[in-house]
Amino acid sequence: MRLTFLGTGAPEGLPRHGCPCAACATAVGDEARAATALLVDGVLLLDLTPGAAFAAARAGYSLAGVRQVLLTHPRGGPPVEFPAGLPAPVRVPDGRELALLSGHRVRAVALDAPGTGYEVTAPDGTRLLYLPPAGAPAGLAEPPDRYDLVLLDVLGRPDALARLRAAGAVGPATDVLAVHLGHDVPPGPELHRRLAAAGARTVRDGHTVTAGDYHEVPDLPRRTLVLGGARSGKSVEAERRLATFPGVVYVATGGTREGDGEWADRVAAHRERRPASWQTVETCDLPPLLAADGPPLLVDCLSLWLTDAMDSAGAWDDGTWADGGERALRERTAALLAAVRATRRTVVAVSNEAGSGVVPSTAAGRRFRDELGRLNADFAAECEHVLLIVAGQAVTLRG
Repeated sequence: MRLTFLGTGAPEGLPRHGCPCAACATAVGDEARAATALLVDGVLLLDLTPGAAFAAARAGYSLAGVRQVLLTHPRGGPPVEFPAGLPAPVRVPDGRELALLSGHRVRAVALDAPGTGYEVTAPDGTRLLYLPPAGAPAGLAEPPDRYDLVLLDVLGRPDALARLRAAGAVGPATDVLAVHLGHDVPPGPELHRRLAAAGARTVRDGHTVTAGDYHEVPDLPRRTLVLGGARSGKSVEAERRLATFPGVVYVATGGTREGDGEWADRVAAHRERRPASWQTVETCDLPPLLAADGPPLLVDCLSLWLTDAMDSAGAWDDGTWADGGERALRERTAALLAAVRATRRTVVAVSNEAGSGVVPSTAAGRRFRDELGRLNADFAAECEHVLLIVAGQAVTLRG
């Protein structure tokens, strides 16, 4: 199966006409995108958007061989052009199948949002799933066959990709391609970084992809540490990295604090931001979780874990610290680091970057700052990927 991308952008394209935003300002060259339209093996056209015939010609193809045109967008989507000689576009009712003379089979997929998705099976048996903007499957066959290629709004509907992975419809060998990219995506290389973290990629308009061909997508790291200052966006970045994966276990090391309304508001904001399918575990006993098999872990955060560890060791008191407290903390930290090194689970951990602000006025405060710096450095040494978040922007330190 060969897919030629006549466009990869949102219905209004990228850049959006007359828009001064950063994403539109940087959408030049290969990052400029027409509304998404897809030519499958030269015979099937998914979405008939403005300029499709010219886009095909620029890519070295003709639409003369197209035998079927299918629409996916809800009513009121991008304008539809009718180049001479093309068959009239149609929309297949949900659940219905269509057989083409070319040997391709098409099935309309019901969505949880307006529009229509399509499964396309080529004569050689390769399978494609194509979803419109903001769409996710409303249901999947049990058990579903695995797709070779999936095209969807990865950043707008990360939960759709998580559902497909949970059902087994998307596996490690599935080529996941982001389409419907508009001016709400991050500008420049940040788009490609976020897609790579989700195990996805995008291509330029006019590019042709062949099912089964090798392509360069970074392997997802097993262990990632996300560092940042207060309100830097480190937790949002960590959650975003796992938003396309099912069944994530969110490990809250802060627990609950009776009578602290401000803390309760923070916890509630985090919960509302997380996918409903995630499980929350409130604990600072991390080694058993790291040793067990299971879905990805998101640990938020190591600085609160250290607070609990120092409480348990009596590390705030100078006398206790000198009389066994330091040794107890070192042992607990060593057990955590050994568990991180040995884990087979995907782990994303969050921690506060220490030492960039005011020097604490007390010995206990300085001790915490020093221990957090040591913990961050030692934990980072066990991770394949380390990020520093500054003003919501990710700086890659490793990986």
